[in-house]
Amino acid sequence: MCQKAIYPGSFDPVTYGHIDLIKRAQDIFSEVIVAVAHNPQKKPLFSVKERVGMLKKATRDLKGITIDDFDGLVIDYARKQKAKVLIRGLRMISDFEYEFQMALTNRKLNPHIETIFLMPQESFSYLSSKLLKETASLGADLSFFVPDFIEEALKKKLRKVS
Repeated sequence: MCQKAIYPGSFDPVTYGHIDLIKRAQDIFSEVIVAVAHNPQKKPLFSVKERVGMLKKATRDLKGITIDDFDGLVIDYARKQKAKVLIRGLRMISDFEYEFQMALTNRKLNPHIETIFLMPQESFSYLSSKLLKETASLGADLSFFVPDFIEEALKKKLRKVS
């Protein structure tokens, strides 16, 4: 097993695709910190506290997983956590350009932190939180994409917003 890694993201909300990547990372690293970003530019549906809570519940049976949140640059957070690896998910080729730019920028800012890309199981490769929010707002069954408690929270939140 390797060292500590950080899987940062907005997780708004966490999906089975995210959970799949967490499990994959768990097989590679002795400790994985799933770090929820404070990123108001993305206009998240759920608060940081809600997203952290959902992740804790979704990963409660996984060993070596810590759920946390951070504000600011992920490389600064990684340095504070003494982690040298960032995990990023690639679903489709369309993710690659943005993720590649971000990885190279992070490397320029801190050359001691590496980015590793993981791909989710094929059945989750098209799944995104944005797509889930759109389909949930139209009343779709989300049981194939998220745990039941997240589907309930998502639909409840969307009823309040509309």
